[in-house]
Amino acid sequence: MKPVHEFLFPRRHWTATATLLLGFGMVAGGFQAASARDVAPRPISPRGELALEERATVELFEKSKNSVVYISTLQQVMDPWTRNVLSIPRGTGSGFIWDEAGHVVTNYHVVEGASGATVKLADGRDYRAALVGVSKAHDLAVLRIDVGQGVPAPLPIGVSHDLKVGQKVFAIGNPFGLDWSLTTGIVSALDRSLTEETGVTIEHLIQTDAAINPGNSGGPLLDSAGRLVGINTAIYSPSGAFSGVGFAVPVDTVNRVVPQLIGRGQYIRPALGIAVDEGLNQRAVQRLGVTGVLVLKVNPGSAAEAAGLKGATLLPDGRLIPGDIIVAVEGRPVDSVSKLSALLDDYQIGQKVRLSVRRGDTEMDIAVQLQAGN
Repeated sequence: MKPVHEFLFPRRHWTATATLLLGFGMVAGGFQAASARDVAPRPISPRGELALEERATVELFEKSKNSVVYISTLQQVMDPWTRNVLSIPRGTGSGFIWDEAGHVVTNYHVVEGASGATVKLADGRDYRAALVGVSKAHDLAVLRIDVGQGVPAPLPIGVSHDLKVGQKVFAIGNPFGLDWSLTTGIVSALDRSLTEETGVTIEHLIQTDAAINPGNSGGPLLDSAGRLVGINTAIYSPSGAFSGVGFAVPVDTVNRVVPQLIGRGQYIRPALGIAVDEGLNQRAVQRLGVTGVLVLKVNPGSAAEAAGLKGATLLPDGRLIPGDIIVAVEGRPVDSVSKLSALLDDYQIGQKVRLSVRRGDTEMDIAVQLQAGN
């Protein structure tokens, strides 16, 4: 067997190898330092002005970021050894200033189960927040902070009913705790539905490919004019990270629900005064071969009774004889109980809506004046 040094560097190559190493300035342990000399930095190439679209995006962010807040929540736990109750960090999210009174809007799931919350403004000020009201059905919550002077300007409010697929949108929030981040994308789809783990179905959602990650929840979705058009609420991702499919509660819903949360502490939905059940409805309409919502019962003295709606009849042997089946609201098809609730939610209490109803083999229109729901 050859000696190791000869195996690596055959004797006939020793001279060439040594010359090569000396040429590189090799010394034991590394490269030999070059002789000291002044080396000037490379000259900077002129950038020129930002493109028009870039300037618009920068301006939008600078104008809007002070209205966006960082929310950290607390949870009370008991020390099993001392029996002392402690407040520990629970989670984080985003929100935004709603008005000059210091109301902050965020998602319900950001504050769900929390014993307290702290709101941090873009300028670094921290405030303990009080819970004003929540609407689980819309994944919305309102907090309030006592800022006194210097409340950040509320975001301008836009509309969502005229959004177009392909329209550019901007999401501002605090993903993964990274303060005040901006992502951009487009409106990918409209009027989406999303069923949460709790079984609650949220309707009318905006789908966007603007990156929405944990911590973005509750932050604003803006149009290119810097107006609020939605509240970032969820992503569709098995890993919990951005996958190109995010959802936002439309601002038309927000602007209807939030004032009630501020004024009453709760949202009172418009209703018909009927009893319905999602599970039973699915089985019944499938057996009947129709699409709609089966009216199980008409509550006495309700708006539905005044309008003449008919409930189902339960026979002594357990059979159910269908009454009216609601198939549309103002011409918009109904295929589930959650869809019916969402469509009615677009109207005000006291407003009349036209229901398309299937009664036996006949379809008719019935006008119902909406009442306050539970």
